[in-house]
Amino acid sequence: MTQWDQLLDTQGLACPLPLLKAKQAMSRLQVGQMLKVLATDAGSEQDFRVWTNLVGHNLYQCQYINNVYHYLIIKGPA
Repeated sequence: MTQWDQLLDTQGLACPLPLLKAKQAMSRLQVGQMLKVLATDAGSEQDFRVWTNLVGHNLYQCQYINNVYHYLIIKGPA
């Protein structure tokens, strides 16, 4: 089982809050550390894919389980 360094629960928050909170959380992590984000906003999947590609983070995993999106994001070099 993959272990993350920080868990961010954004369930119930609408766009753009899950992404904004993830950006804040990532700024506190070191390169190579992993953030797990839980979200219920359907638009978050595209938001996280685009954002991680733009800034160089690795969207390591994206799963939809019981109406919740589970993202594992590894911080890349800035």
